[in-house]
Amino acid sequence: MAIQPIDLQALFTQLDKVGKNQAVLREGQQLQEANQQAQTQRKLEENVRSVNEAQEMGEETEVIKDQKGSGSNAGKGGAKGNQQETEEPAGEEKPELIRDPALGRNIDISG
Repeated sequence: MAIQPIDLQALFTQLDKVGKNQAVLREGQQLQEANQQAQTQRKLEENVRSVNEAQEMGEETEVIKDQKGSGSNAGKGGAKGNQQETEEPAGEEKPELIRDPALGRNIDISG
């Protein structure tokens, strides 16, 4: 089937519309990709700024040790262990500890 000159005339008048349609399709794809990247970037920034729940570390982290080292007494009957430590013989004196009252109460948030 051959193309007649009249057909070419009709096709040439429609070429500008075809070109515009192709340009619109390309721009639409580029805009869609740009929107996708922007959404991904927003999600990443939101994840960075949000505070996540702590994950369970296991049973090892549940036991908290005392300052004096009686870690196993903290979970089971810790009150008895503390009473025994406070009741010392009168002959022995503890060395005097000097502590800063602000120690452990301030948080440094600067980098």
